[in-house]
Amino acid sequence: MTSAHDPRTAAAGPHPLMTRALTRESARARHLLAAGQWHPAPPDTEAATAVLTRLTAPPPAQRTTSAQTVATHRDRRLQRILRTTLHHLDAGAVSPPATALLAAVARALLPWHTHPNRPAAAAAPAYGTPPKAPDGTSTPPTEAGEALLPGLTALFTTLAASPPTTAPLTPPAEPWHALYTGRLRRHSRPAPGVWAAETVACSRCASTAGPWTVTCDWHRSTLGCPCGTATRDHGLAFFEVWLLLPDT
Repeated sequence: MTSAHDPRTAAAGPHPLMTRALTRESARARHLLAAGQWHPAPPDTEAATAVLTRLTAPPPAQRTTSAQTVATHRDRRLQRILRTTLHHLDAGAVSPPATALLAAVARALLPWHTHPNRPAAAAAPAYGTPPKAPDGTSTPPTEAGEALLPGLTALFTTLAASPPTTAPLTPPAEPWHALYTGRLRRHSRPAPGVWAAETVACSRCASTAGPWTVTCDWHRSTLGCPCGTATRDHGLAFFEVWLLLPDT
């Protein structure tokens, strides 16, 4: 299994984005909110407000309206939404239902991880490449990404509007598990503008290729090695694992 965003599968059908998890988690979030079964905690509301700010940001004033400039601004908007979502996932402060929703948003917007602006260092995480256009260039499906925004805006508006005086109520979240074959890279930034990366290895047999059995309670993930060793001390951020798994 390679990165979940495989251009061969992404371009195979009319829906090139990985939206299965997003459809499921959006419907679940709407149901929980409408039924009063989820009263978002302050970190959930803060994350929703930050993402909503990106979703509703007006386009920048443009000195030129060339097709290239317009296209770049459209893609940059989607990239900023993705990076804000990843930031709040990486912080690890939101509740399990908010984590599930943010992770699904990040997966759907994954083609904009490096487009139009690549991370500043070669050691930065890589989660696959956008599908290739007929002319051979790699470009993300911008119109498909923008088609997600009205629904996301409505949902995150509801999340961000959670009354601050409401006592938090978090519904139970089902743990999940998946299999992943390949290397997992632990990324860090030891200094501003400096990236470091290290391949995760089993503490017992030193294997780095798996297949890993990944289990998660929506807070922390556990990696199981074929040798029988399981570890939660692998140092991987939640999203670093989630973005590599199949869209289930």
